[in-house]
Amino acid sequence: MSHIPHLINGERVAGTGRHADVFNPSTGEVIHQVALADRATIQQAIDAAKAAFPAWRKTPPAKRAQVMFRFKQLLEEHEGAIAKLISEEHGKTLEDATGELKRGIENVEFACAAPQVLKGEYSRNVGPNIDAWSDLQPIGVVAGITPFNFPAMVPLWMYPLAIVCGNCFILKPSERDPSSTLYIAALLIEAGLPNGVMNVVHGDKVAVDA
Repeated sequence: MSHIPHLINGERVAGTGRHADVFNPSTGEVIHQVALADRATIQQAIDAAKAAFPAWRKTPPAKRAQVMFRFKQLLEEHEGAIAKLISEEHGKTLEDATGELKRGIENVEFACAAPQVLKGEYSRNVGPNIDAWSDLQPIGVVAGITPFNFPAMVPLWMYPLAIVCGNCFILKPSERDPSSTLYIAALLIEAGLPNGVMNVVHGDKVAVDA
């Protein structure tokens, strides 16, 4: 039986000892144990994200988008392995799991357009001697708490866009089917994302409240 750790600052972190069983719903068998974060572990992830933010926000959007291009390629290369993880822990057929992943990849494709999306707008003469413009800036460290029913797709609705826009991210996926989410996050780091920009912490109400 394998242990599913957190992913903080680019490293796998075992946690403090609390854990939960992860079941294969087709058999009722316990197939993994997942670490459950306490407040100190959550704070560790926040500190890592805060430390990574200044350099990441200054990274040009074109370079951030290049990471997303590589990430998309890795997702497609590992499609079979990801679908298998989703199926084992959620219970979806492999066909449904693959379809879920493809919907998630569409969001990564959109994130690749960051240099165009982040241009902002300029309007001349919106009023007497008044021009107006928008300047899009990252806001800092953001978080996502996602449900069990789409462990790949729903997280991919969130963090590719947040990250490509210059923010750092902390993801708390469902503790019922966490393996595919962690696997995908590791691919993002493999694609060249700096340590601390993307962090994954597993947990229950303690983690959610934190």
